[in-house]
Amino acid sequence: MKIPDKINTYCPRCRQYTEHSVSLLKAGKRRKLAAGERHHDRVDRHGYGGQKAPMAKPVKTTKKQTLKLKCSKCGYIIQKEGIRIKKLEVVR
Repeated sequence: MKIPDKINTYCPRCRQYTEHSVSLLKAGKRRKLAAGERHHDRVDRHGYGGQKAPMAKPVKTTKKQTLKLKCSKCGYIIQKEGIRIKKLEVVR
């Protein structure tokens, strides 16, 4: 699915419809000191390894693509709810 790089939509900070630049939301950096991350590393340290939990059956074939909209007037960034789609492309 192709999406234009500029969209006219509502900005909650300006309280009016303004032009927004569109980009795809990327995953952030993993936190190495998060409890789950530390537990995963601790379990991995000994034995032959293997699965940490019963293996989940793969059901979903796509990820939700979230849009990041930046207001051209005030610079406020909105995240639009994700669309479940295989490929999302921002067309310039």
